[in-house]
Amino acid sequence: MNILIVGSGGREHALAWKIAQSPKCNKIYAIPGNPGIEEFAECIEGISISDNAAIIDFAKIHAIDLVVIGPEAPLVNGLSDELTAAGIKAFGPSKIAAQIEGSKIFAKDLMKKYGIPTATYEIFDDVNRACRYIKAAGAPIVVKADGLAAGKGVIVAQTVDEAINAVFEVMEQKSFGEAGSRIVIEEYMDGEEASLLAFTDGETIVPMIPSQDHKRVNDGDEGLNTGGMGAYAPAPIMTEEILHKAEEKILKPIIAAMSKEGITYKGCLYAGLMVVNGEPKVVEFNARFGDPETQVVLPLLESDLVEIMLACIDGGLDKLNIDWSNDSAVCVVLASGGYPLSYKKGLDIDGINKAKALDTLIFHAGTVKTEGKLVTNGGRVLGVVARAGDIKSAVDKAYKGVEVIHFDDMHYRKDIAYRALK
Repeated sequence: MNILIVGSGGREHALAWKIAQSPKCNKIYAIPGNPGIEEFAECIEGISISDNAAIIDFAKIHAIDLVVIGPEAPLVNGLSDELTAAGIKAFGPSKIAAQIEGSKIFAKDLMKKYGIPTATYEIFDDVNRACRYIKAAGAPIVVKADGLAAGKGVIVAQTVDEAINAVFEVMEQKSFGEAGSRIVIEEYMDGEEASLLAFTDGETIVPMIPSQDHKRVNDGDEGLNTGGMGAYAPAPIMTEEILHKAEEKILKPIIAAMSKEGITYKGCLYAGLMVVNGEPKVVEFNARFGDPETQVVLPLLESDLVEIMLACIDGGLDKLNIDWSNDSAVCVVLASGGYPLSYKKGLDIDGINKAKALDTLIFHAGTVKTEGKLVTNGGRVLGVVARAGDIKSAVDKAYKGVEVIHFDDMHYRKDIAYRALK
């Protein structure tokens, strides 16, 4: 099969790495890809991931059998629907199904209607009403932009003033653009977070190994929210009992709920969970593989990813045996100093081959080649991933890889997987 991957981050690099292992895979292309993905795929520059027509033309010309859509924006933009209409298989939900990520309000209202456990909430399109509500409710409290905000549209406010400032930033100053014209304000859930990704063909839903992401920029979960500073799998907070509850009370019901609303959800569904007193509740849903969770989940997948993707598209996922390793995996994200605010680009990167020699996987997230040299090109630059028999060994191995990589002002957390190690 000829396979096209849409996207350019660490998640897409991990997908390319895993897809390349499939006996079904003949040639991989990536739009636009990155210097790490180049090892497995032909990277195509000059086509925007938001240009559905250009992507479809490319797929037809290059006899593409399967398109794997990485980021959320093309899904919300209906790329999956248009590929399917053109007779090209697409892994990723339809535009209407991707609303589960594209609109926080759609997701919350759906959960409320079908009794799926989540935080209590109210919806606002008026700044003054939102502020009055916050003053009455008190803090801590959570403010969320309704639309897509590149994983950053959520403010966990510890004080009433912080929450009110967040409302003004999101709704008046448009810090997330039109994504913030409406907001969700919800109760603060005090617990431990986990990420549960699952494959689904619209009927059967198969959970992957649960992981935990580290959203805050600094050690000890301090500082600003980011797209993710690292992850590990499996996450011990997701015991067999909690995993069973999540499957029966959240994953199966949400797919059934969408089906009842006339929406068939196919692809990868990501449930961001908060475990509160042994009960899983939904923080948010995403319509695609998580980043950086994919970088720790896929290295533990023993089965053929392409075969699973085809079963999600064509049906029959219930007939597949999906095998997982008993190992653990850890990802440490190397970010540019200043991220998630302003940061420099174009800084030379050294030591990747040394890190690979230490048996780590290096997934590129924000890199580019300039005059034959690898340089930084984003906030999150690289993900250093290690797989080992247990979390502690995987942590030690990942940080050995981190130690030999260098770029100016490199920032990373030194406590990835600390909750598991406790």
